Amino acid sequence: MSAVLDDLFDRLRAATSPVEIEALQDAIWQHWLSTGQQHLDKALEAGMRALQAEDYTAAIAEFNQIIQLAPQLAEGWNKRATAYYLRGEYRAALSDIAAALQREPRHFGALWGQFRILEHLGETRRALAILNRLDAICSGFYGLRELQLTFRERLGENDAID
Repeated sequence: MSAVLDDLFDRLRAATSPVEIEALQDAIWQHWLSTGQQHLDKALEAGMRALQAEDYTAAIAEFNQIIQLAPQLAEGWNKRATAYYLRGEYRAALSDIAAALQREPRHFGALWGQFRILEHLGETRRALAILNRLDAICSGFYGLRELQLTFRERLGENDAID
């Protein structure tokens, strides 16, 4: 983990303004999307273009290449999880999200994806646990408090969230 990324996350944790939160998230994404290796950056770009074109098989192939060449990069796992998710392969997506989070536990993109899958699968308690992890990263994420409240109510936990 880099000092720059650690600083961005420290600032994100303290941020309260939606504009500041968005700017910090964008800076973190830029950090994650730049591997510093041209061939990996090109594969990442190609995979993201394939995702946009809804060619999930091609996207997965590009992200497989990144994972094989640089398994330590969380974003390769996260992007492949996205492709699996969009293809409806939720268990494969959850497996890749776990791998991404093992490499970068603060990966809010992977956590949001994990939350959405768990929500879709009706795993309310686990989904709430993910929302609580997101809260520890940045309590000011848009809509987070409302989602936490909704999921606590579903579980019969009507206590207010601090």
